[in-house]
Amino acid sequence: MRIALVTGASSGLGRAFAVRLDRDEDVDEIWLVARRRGRLEELSARLTKPSRILEYDLTREESIEGLRALMEGESPDIRYLVNAAGFGKFATYADLTRQETNDMIRLNCQAAVDLTVAAIPHMSRGARILEIVSSSAFQPLPGLNIYAATKAFLLHYARALRWELAGRGIVVTAVCPLWIKTEFIQVAKDTKNGETVRFFPFASTPGRIASRALLASRLGLGVATCSVPALVQRVAAKFIPHCLIMGVWSLTKKL
Repeated sequence: MRIALVTGASSGLGRAFAVRLDRDEDVDEIWLVARRRGRLEELSARLTKPSRILEYDLTREESIEGLRALMEGESPDIRYLVNAAGFGKFATYADLTRQETNDMIRLNCQAAVDLTVAAIPHMSRGARILEIVSSSAFQPLPGLNIYAATKAFLLHYARALRWELAGRGIVVTAVCPLWIKTEFIQVAKDTKNGETVRFFPFASTPGRIASRALLASRLGLGVATCSVPALVQRVAAKFIPHCLIMGVWSLTKKL
């Protein structure tokens, strides 16, 4: 069976990917992975293709092992892997709890890598991996430090993995959008110092980002910024010293 495996499917960008992959002729079934079963059931009822609800918390090792065992037991033909599960926190190092820091690293980095490695044996030529990164990966960001660092890790991982899988015909795309109009911002503000970021320019919708990311993947692109402002940020980060970028970023946080 040809499947699309989407993590973080209960809301935001993950949900938007599931809705768009529901129209893909190369997919027979969609596996929906997230913690909130109720939201997954609501999404599953909306889709026209068969779907499977997989209630897992990917910050937990047993959840990764559960998904790995499921894939090994059923040997699906994974046509799409969308690693959209992730979260961030607006705060400085002094404001974050150890649990918040560790969970961000586990989910944004470790879980994404573990699930990707588990899925690759079940992928064949023409399959696609979309690692949902962020434009924050292009430079350090004080006040969004841990999140940006985890996304920088995922960006480099995705770009190197793309080369490693090129011979097998599996396309890997790092999706690096700017702000998206989802509950991410509300979750990110829920810290001791959630006002370290208050300005969210050029925010886009999840549906638009998902559509553009899938198009970029089908075009074989290694990095998809999904908007002109994010592309400008990506290019600027290559030439402008990071100390200057961080200075400008710190000024915008006061707006």
